[in-house]
Amino acid sequence: VEHFFSAVEKVLNDSGVLAIYGPFNYNGNFTSESNANFEQWLKNRNSKSGIRDFEAVNNLAEQAGLTLLEDCTMPANNRFLVWNKL
Repeated sequence: VEHFFSAVEKVLNDSGVLAIYGPFNYNGNFTSESNANFEQWLKNRNSKSGIRDFEAVNNLAEQAGLTLLEDCTMPANNRFLVWNKL
């Protein structure tokens, strides 16, 4: 995730838009029991995997020069996050 955001700054055009879809934790908490179960499944496959905290991801986006435009609730306890480059 850190590598991804470090590359975004280099490849996203001025006023470009970045959108990410998936589950996120908020304030260190799962948003549903199914997300907690999904994280356990991910960690069983690879201990470095897991659901990311929104705050940490948004911080990486801000460090890459992005501003959050939208944080939309989606089906199956997922989110649709949209940033733009200033």
